[in-house]
Amino acid sequence: MGAHPCRLRRRGDGKSVSDNPPRPVIIDTDPGIDDAIAILAALAAPAFDIRGVTTVAGNIGIETTTRNAGRILALAGRGDIPVIAGAAAPLARKGFDTADIHGRDGLGGVPFPEPLAPPAGADAAGWIADTLDATAPGTLDILALGPLTNLALLLRDRPDTAQRVGRIIAMGGAIDEPGNIGPRSEFNLAADPEAAAAVLGSGLPVTLIPLDVTRRVRAARAYVASLRAASTTAATASANLIEAYFTTTTGGASRPLHDPCVMLFALRPELFDCEDLTLSVDIGDGPDAGALTPGGAGAPSVEVALGVDADQALALLADVLG
Repeated sequence: MGAHPCRLRRRGDGKSVSDNPPRPVIIDTDPGIDDAIAILAALAAPAFDIRGVTTVAGNIGIETTTRNAGRILALAGRGDIPVIAGAAAPLARKGFDTADIHGRDGLGGVPFPEPLAPPAGADAAGWIADTLDATAPGTLDILALGPLTNLALLLRDRPDTAQRVGRIIAMGGAIDEPGNIGPRSEFNLAADPEAAAAVLGSGLPVTLIPLDVTRRVRAARAYVASLRAASTTAATASANLIEAYFTTTTGGASRPLHDPCVMLFALRPELFDCEDLTLSVDIGDGPDAGALTPGGAGAPSVEVALGVDADQALALLADVLG
């Protein structure tokens, strides 16, 4: 099947997130430098009605990812949005630690204020379920920026409620690109392959944003300078976060903005090209754990973004942050 312009095919009214009124969303995340930029963009976009931020262990431990979610909301002056701590470990294996990339604080040492309020709970999957039950079916989307453990727990513990999700847009996986944690595996899916397999095989409307796209949305130093010139709190913090990426990673003149692509897709899906692919997740113990393999008997069909107008995506991100 050939590529087609992506569209937000979801249950409910079928409108794009950019339509009015603002689309209710939950951000599920493991902040993380690029998670922080994505969250700042979502907070600055009037198209999103952010009902809560749920956290998962991924880039760093759950205590730090939860604190960081609160710190990001505090920077934006959004203490009204609850933070709910979630899974502290993958479903069936040991997690990763990427402090060498994201710093011991998870945010590359970039200054953020302390949370304005303590976490509103410690059962993210249960909170997501309760929120879905209180929302009309098909009208609430989940923007997933980290390992999919919380969503797998939702499917396991409240399967009927999970069917009320409008759409899941998740950063994860690699199709034709090499992996970034193993030869063929991308970090988010490799951090909890069993969870990835459960979510992709759930039958829920899922759009996957893999490395094939995110590695093409790259911030060079001139882009960082343009964000800094915008002088808004969100743009300045994002510029500092990208500078931290330059400090903690090596090679090349630009850095990929992985997680912000989820928000950009939700805002302007027409900037992306998609294919419907049957995909199975490697749940073995080898270096390709979490890798995606096209085809296979009984493999679920998933909408996957495989192309992007990178210049327009970067311009949209700068516009939202600025």
